[in-house]
Amino acid sequence: MKNLIMLVDDEPNLRELLRQMLELGGFDVVEAEDGLEALEKLEKVAPDVMILDVMMPNLDGVSLCKRLRADATFAGLPIIMVSGKTQHRAVQEGLAAGANQYLCKPITVEELLQSVRALLPAPSPLS
Repeated sequence: MKNLIMLVDDEPNLRELLRQMLELGGFDVVEAEDGLEALEKLEKVAPDVMILDVMMPNLDGVSLCKRLRADATFAGLPIIMVSGKTQHRAVQEGLAAGANQYLCKPITVEELLQSVRALLPAPSPLS
């Protein structure tokens, strides 16, 4: 069974590119265009990893990450923030909000897939 990744980014072209990168890596992807849509979709799906853009309308990635970390249901959900905000302060803010990793755009396919795989639980041995 494939792992499910929730991809949250308000830029359709970038979302499409990231989705293709993740699908090449063997993942299923569900998309949301902002934090509010992501919250709606989380009522129906349970992703294994969430990838969040930082700057989005309605509910930005940092605010969404803080809300998820405050909710026992999602407190342990692995979250990767991806942003064009590369200043040290922005990275620290994302990590302080609860992100497991913070990747600066542009990112390579290898960097994205390696980051996602590092946050997935190890497969259980077959009995």
